Amino acid sequence: MRPVLRVQLSLMMFLEYFIKGAWFVTLGTYLIKSLNASGMEVANIFATQSLGAVFAPFFVGFVADRYFNAERVLSALHLIGAGLLYGMSQAPDVTHFYPYVFVYFMAYMSSLSLSNGIAFRHIEDAKKYFPGVRVWGTIGWICSGLVISYLFRWDAPESIQAGALHNTFIMGAVCSLLLAFFSLALPKTPPQVKLRDEKFDFGKAIGLDALKLLKQRSFLIFFVTAIVICIPISFYYQNANPFLVNAGIPNPTAKMALGQFSEAICLLLIPFFFRRLGYKKMILLGIAAWALRYLFFAYGNGQERSFLLLFGILLHGICYDFMFVVGQIYTDRIAGEKYKASAQGLITIAMYGVGMLIGFWVAGAVSDYLKTAYAVQFWEYLWFIPAGISGFCLVLFALFFKEEKAVPDMKAR
Repeated sequence: MRPVLRVQLSLMMFLEYFIKGAWFVTLGTYLIKSLNASGMEVANIFATQSLGAVFAPFFVGFVADRYFNAERVLSALHLIGAGLLYGMSQAPDVTHFYPYVFVYFMAYMSSLSLSNGIAFRHIEDAKKYFPGVRVWGTIGWICSGLVISYLFRWDAPESIQAGALHNTFIMGAVCSLLLAFFSLALPKTPPQVKLRDEKFDFGKAIGLDALKLLKQRSFLIFFVTAIVICIPISFYYQNANPFLVNAGIPNPTAKMALGQFSEAICLLLIPFFFRRLGYKKMILLGIAAWALRYLFFAYGNGQERSFLLLFGILLHGICYDFMFVVGQIYTDRIAGEKYKASAQGLITIAMYGVGMLIGFWVAGAVSDYLKTAYAVQFWEYLWFIPAGISGFCLVLFALFFKEEKAVPDMKAR
């Protein structure tokens, strides 16, 4: 791959993920501390990400892949995103905040898909070069946390009290504007001519034609487990930063970036563990890590047991990579060539659309109930819920999942 192309695509990935990391990690804290949001109000705002995940395949498949250069669509989306992020920073309450974030995630989730599409179109050997490009997205996310905690200290207790977290949206807006202009300098990525005359099939775009794979018992068990495990995952995204702030952990946003360091390391270790453990044991380890993480959070605190909170954050690599990345590899293997793309679309919608949507709502309802009924033990009891759900997934998967090869009639002919 040409050095100039590598730099272009790497910088695109860096900015793409820096933008989201700039405000999404601290979103829960901002909503609670600055906008006085209830648990369900926080849940509804986080749920817009899941709605965006459902919308993105339609937009990208029907518009971007057929009629316009991908880099120009990416530029337009981030230009719109910059305005929406600034609007979020100025919203006086949740009612005014919601429309901005709802439209924003429609744009951002589409841009995420487009950025991957641009990279794949221009990288000849994706297996060899894409990981080296994609890792810059993880670096961008990490850098955003470091900037918030160490450069500007927006997540310090006194800064949160003063409402400084609204600056995270402005930082995201500035970077979104930068990416909007930089996108125009990316390699030309014209629409795929062969798609213009084809009828757009929304069902195929979100993977509905891969539903027949659910006839395989083990894939059905994996599919159900993937949806249910997203419920406890939503607890983490929605509550982790407010929890660390409440516990008095210094530089909480930077501490959460340790999870991305862990993710990058575990990603490199996947081939090593594959050879020794296989799909089932690796996914079981991923699910077990989620349960253990929440128990660490339940029993940890900001004083003598603060190391438990750090251990919980560092488990992110095993939690995410061993469950989601290995799960996508398993899906790719079991689907065969004929249903490969559709199966990935189906599992993505199932997890990020259905699973997390339910998860955010459950997390919001549980938060509102516990704040009223068990105010003193709120955080301890809150983390027991996702720990229990993760434990259920662990038992379900351990008892009923068996590794299978792709069924012959489901392979490409």
